[in-house]
Amino acid sequence: MLRTPRNIIRLTIIARTLARHSAVEALEALGLPKFLVWVLRHMEPSVPNGPLGTRLATAAVALGPSFIKLGQALSTRSDLLGAEMAADLGQLRDRLPPFSTEQARAVVEAELGVRIQDSFAEFDDRPAAAASIAQVHFATTQDGHSVAVKILRPAIEQAFARDIDLFLWVAEWIVHAKPTWHRLRLRESVETFASLVQVEMDLRLEAAAASELAENFHDDPSYKVPTVDWSRTSRRVLTTTRVHGTPIDQVQNLAAAGHNLDEVLQSASRAMFKQVFRDGFFHGDPHPGNLFVDSDGVINAVDFGIMGRLDRQSRRYLAEMILAILTRDYERAARLHFQAGYVPKEKSIGAFTLALRSIAEPILDKPACDISIGRLLGQLFHITETFGMETQPHLLLLQKVMVVAEGVGRTLNPEVNMWKIAEPLIEDWIITNKNPETHLRELGGFVREIVQRGPLLLAHAEVALENTNQMIRSKNTHDINSRLREGWMWAAIGVVALLALYALAD
Repeated sequence: MLRTPRNIIRLTIIARTLARHSAVEALEALGLPKFLVWVLRHMEPSVPNGPLGTRLATAAVALGPSFIKLGQALSTRSDLLGAEMAADLGQLRDRLPPFSTEQARAVVEAELGVRIQDSFAEFDDRPAAAASIAQVHFATTQDGHSVAVKILRPAIEQAFARDIDLFLWVAEWIVHAKPTWHRLRLRESVETFASLVQVEMDLRLEAAAASELAENFHDDPSYKVPTVDWSRTSRRVLTTTRVHGTPIDQVQNLAAAGHNLDEVLQSASRAMFKQVFRDGFFHGDPHPGNLFVDSDGVINAVDFGIMGRLDRQSRRYLAEMILAILTRDYERAARLHFQAGYVPKEKSIGAFTLALRSIAEPILDKPACDISIGRLLGQLFHITETFGMETQPHLLLLQKVMVVAEGVGRTLNPEVNMWKIAEPLIEDWIITNKNPETHLRELGGFVREIVQRGPLLLAHAEVALENTNQMIRSKNTHDINSRLREGWMWAAIGVVALLALYALAD
């Protein structure tokens, strides 16, 4: 019951903060009363400091952890903010002043159930890094291993819960004020954002993500993930092997250390391809501060709080769309959008083909090294309103990742396009996944699952039949029982047959 007054008070504080940073302009699109905007405008400094996206990023840091994360999430929404502002927010780095050493030690001891000195021979009280959700301390275990200890900020869960409630309230308010924005699925986007943050605030889940990514790359010597120390990991503490190396964007230091920058770029491109297309499980925040090149030239990734997933069908459509656009086969790219359900069926394929051409040609006419698939996807979001396309939350994170990865690639070699490196890999992957043998393997996996889960499914069906039989007996319709059993059998056969046909025809 106190939700609305509390949120109004909180929104007022946010508005004042935006005014202090000359960012009230961002509120105008939300349909706020003009008088309120006029008042806030008069609270702004006379001379704005930088573009609006930069000012918003500064305000987000002032507002705290939730807003830093929100700003980073909004950097994927060029359909809402425009390409320039989204790019400015994309520069928002997740850094905050560290919390005290006493608090850090208290969290570790409470979570691990032992004194610091019983778990670590050495524990550096100076944080190596401090972000909105956690900070990292280097340490040495009793058996001499160098480790990195990530510790959640005290009371961070309560702060996020309060702000997520506010974001949901604002999303509902915006859609009520602007019904045409319903297609943007703002509430669903906030819920997706909230689920991502919840994962970040349980460091056991981050540990599991690191473990899965390491397993996916266990046979790839060019890309490494630190090993999780599960005995020193809990919900609020994560301990992994310490990574040594040079940040991937420090090209002068990399060159001075004797690394071949083109080989590093090739390794980074292959790693991204494998994560997105081969595995459907990718690092969601691959900025230079999370990628280090060690003395052997191996890329070491850290920070797995944000990870993305794509199912096989989404990967297949995405790969074919990228290749269709790169080869200027716009009609093919348009039909793939319709097949994937991204564009409503009642819309014109011809018109959408023309729209794709209008956004792709200016980009593809640039030199190969300047072509950005991430920016292309961002431009695509701009035409969503015209064609009634709903936002695809699972693609928003990928678009951001692509932009960041492309930036890293250009830093390593401005003359080389990472997509040209990955293009043959994508083509081979598409051919392999169109192979009938692949479909048969998928069908085989489906059948194995049916066989494994069969007893459970039959048990559930038996309970349902028994309940139905009781109803039937009460009505003295004994002949319906056999028909119902026969109907269940044919329905099950029909479902399996349809799914098998779908798997083979896809």
